[in-house]
Amino acid sequence: MGETVIPLADLRYAAAQPRVPENPAPASGLLADRLGRPLRDLRISVTDRCNFRCSYCMPKDVFDKDYKFLPQTSLLSFEEITRTARLFVAHGVTKLRLTGGEPLLRKHVELLIAQLAAIRVDDGTPGGAPLDITLTTNGSLLARKAQALRNAGLQRVTVSLDALDDATFRRMNDVDFPVADVLAGIEAALKAGLAPIKINMVVKRGTNDQQIVPLARHVRERFGPGVVLRFIEYMDVGASNGWRMDEVLPSAQVVQQLSAAFPLEPLAAAAPGETAQRWRYADGGGEVGVISSVTQAFCGDCNRARLSTEGKLFMCLFAHRGHDLRALLRGHAVDGQPWSDAQIAAAIGLIWGERDDRYSALRSAVQADTGVASSGERRVEMHYIGG
Repeated sequence: MGETVIPLADLRYAAAQPRVPENPAPASGLLADRLGRPLRDLRISVTDRCNFRCSYCMPKDVFDKDYKFLPQTSLLSFEEITRTARLFVAHGVTKLRLTGGEPLLRKHVELLIAQLAAIRVDDGTPGGAPLDITLTTNGSLLARKAQALRNAGLQRVTVSLDALDDATFRRMNDVDFPVADVLAGIEAALKAGLAPIKINMVVKRGTNDQQIVPLARHVRERFGPGVVLRFIEYMDVGASNGWRMDEVLPSAQVVQQLSAAFPLEPLAAAAPGETAQRWRYADGGGEVGVISSVTQAFCGDCNRARLSTEGKLFMCLFAHRGHDLRALLRGHAVDGQPWSDAQIAAAIGLIWGERDDRYSALRSAVQADTGVASSGERRVEMHYIGG
C-alpha cells in the first residue's frame, strides 16, 4: 500500500525536474538563449495518438495495435496546459500552436482553445493583445469540428496533405483514408473563417514528388489566395521512420518544378523566425512556401519551444532529452508547498537561457540517419511533440 505506480510510457524519454532558482526574478518578456534568440512560439502537443500511420512520422510497423500510448492520467490537463501557456506568455511568447499526434483526437479540445484564447499579451494596450492561436491537423476530423474550433477562439489551421492523387494519399497515410475528406475539411475551415489556411506537403523523393505541381494547381484553382501551400523536406525526426538522405528532394528542386508551371517571385519573410521561404505567383494567384529543414538550416533565428503531451519541454524538434515541467506543475517544493507560478516561470527562464540547440546547422556531424546519439539516447519522435 502507498506505492506509486509510474507507467512505463512515462519513461520513454529522459527528463529531469528543472532547477528552480532560490530567488526567482519576475519574467520580463525579454528572455533570450545563449545565441541571442528570443522565445516567441510555443508548440503544445495535446495527444501522442494519431489515426494516420504516415511512414515519415508513425510507421505502422512500429506504431501497431500493441503500441502503448500514454495513459490519460499522464497527459497534462487543459488547466495545466493553460497555466503553462500563461507562464510562457510572460516570457515573450505571442503564438501558440496546438499539435499532436492528431490534436482533434483529444476530447473537447475546443474547451482548451477557449481557455487559451482568454490569455492576453501585455503589449501596453488596455486589456492586452490576444495570442495568435493555431492548430495543425491531418484534416480527417476537420469538416465536423471546424466551426466549433472557430467559435472557441481558434484563428487559423494548418492541414497536412501529402498528395492530391487519392491512391498516393491512401498509401502515404496507410489507413486508406480518402483525400476527398481532407479537402472537404479545408472547405469547412474556410467557411468557418479559419484563414489564411496553410497546407503542408511533406515531399519524399520517389513516393509523392510527382504530386508537387498537381497539388499546387488544385489549391490555386479550388481555394485561391486564402490557402497557402507549403512543401517540407522529408526530415530525420526521431528514430522510427527509416530516414535516408537520398529520399530528400531539396526545396530548390521543388521551386524549379513550380516555377516551370507557374512563374514565381520571391517574398520577404512574414515574421522573424519564420521557417518557410515564401514565393508568390506572378499572376497574383496566391503564394507558396518551402521549408528546407534538411538542406538549408534555419536554426539561427529559431524562437520555438515544444511542450509534449505529458509536460516535457523540448528546446529542439531533434532533441534527445527534455525537461519535466509536469513534475513542477504537480509537485511540491521542499517546504511542502506547491510550486508557484513565479517559481515555475523562473525555471522555464533558466532552461531557455541555457539553450544552444542548432541541430540542423550541425546535421553533418551527427548520426542523422539513425536518430541515435553517441550516448545511446534516441531522438524524440515527431508524433510526441508535434512538427
